Amino acid sequence: MASIIGGIGTSHVPTIGLTYDKGRQNEPAWAPLFEGYRPVARWLEQTRPDVLVFFYNDHANSFFFDLYPTFAIGVSPSFDTADEGGGKRPLPPIKGHPELAVHITESLVNEEFDMAVFQDKPLDHGCHSPLPLLWPHQPDWPGAVVPIQVNVLQYPMPTALRCYKLGQAVRRAVESYPEDLRVVVVGTGGLSHQIHGERTGFNNTEWDLQFLELLEHDPRRLTELRHADYVRLGGAEGAEVIMWLAMRGALGDDIRKLHQNYYLATTTAMTVVLYEDLAGAGTAGARSAA
Repeated sequence: MASIIGGIGTSHVPTIGLTYDKGRQNEPAWAPLFEGYRPVARWLEQTRPDVLVFFYNDHANSFFFDLYPTFAIGVSPSFDTADEGGGKRPLPPIKGHPELAVHITESLVNEEFDMAVFQDKPLDHGCHSPLPLLWPHQPDWPGAVVPIQVNVLQYPMPTALRCYKLGQAVRRAVESYPEDLRVVVVGTGGLSHQIHGERTGFNNTEWDLQFLELLEHDPRRLTELRHADYVRLGGAEGAEVIMWLAMRGALGDDIRKLHQNYYLATTTAMTVVLYEDLAGAGTAGARSAA
């Protein structure tokens, strides 16, 4: 049976990918960010998950506002990276897992989540910005990605509670999949930032750290907040952290935080956090010792 062995929360700032591609990871302004991802990459190398389930949002690159689904899942055997105006990134196609993706889709629909299903659409920086910091990609990625796109751009957006419940439903879907797979769930976006309007450049470190504390220990309190609360506390674009609640919902109640890095150097509080799901820890240990 498949199992979820851990969860990752990560920012998906496009400049992360740009800086990575230009080989600037060791520059003083960027080193604290990239160094913060290395413990997560080492953990993934040790535990060797088969699949990363990515909760991300598309930034109007593959979906546009004339038809922007609340939730969409990719079922292709591979996904290209979107050209967002500066040329395609030098990354190999991202491997998909159609069998697991279709199983998750069927399970979610049977739990009354109305999923849109997509094929042959490229993934934008919501997914591929942090991915090379987590997994090596030469000559190819070590595993597959199941992308679940969440609307955090166009109102009405799903509530924080709805995203949390989506994650819980994804966990049930994964655990009902008959193949022996190790799965890590990834929630992307945030933390606090606003890139337009009167509060352009807004950040709130106090709220960011409180959010991370609640996410670990009391995520249900975060599900009680409205979008207006998230915007007030974390900025207009900071509301996208509801995707981290989908990741947290897919984890069990019994988790252990293994790593956290918070770095505020630009307009966005860039963060990565790693949780071990203790219910799946035995599976992870068996793989890492192989």
